[in-house]
Amino acid sequence: MRFLLFCLLNATLLCAKSTFITQMEYASSLYKNPRGIGCQKCHGEVGEGRVVARYVHKKEQKVFEGPKINEIGYEKFYATLNKRNKGMPRYYLTDREIKALYFYLQEKKIEENSHAKPKS
Repeated sequence: MRFLLFCLLNATLLCAKSTFITQMEYASSLYKNPRGIGCQKCHGEVGEGRVVARYVHKKEQKVFEGPKINEIGYEKFYATLNKRNKGMPRYYLTDREIKALYFYLQEKKIEENSHAKPKS
């Protein structure tokens, strides 16, 4: 009986070790769907900013934009996520989640810059 329990426990531990995700995978999933509405919907795939909507208000053309967030410092990023912002949902993210989102944006910026072709 003990042997069977030992085998079952080891198999469970082996499976558990193989299901952990990388920091980038965690950060990516968080960026794409933190609490129902992904960051990329307004801020773009890599935080480059995006036009969310164009509309007419009192006969005047308006544009609602999600700002660029991939070039701001961590302190500003953290502070912005922890206060009410016009048009942005409040996610109530943990410190760990905010760090993961910032990590994601920085890694994507590095990745994008490494793929950019040098100008001649």
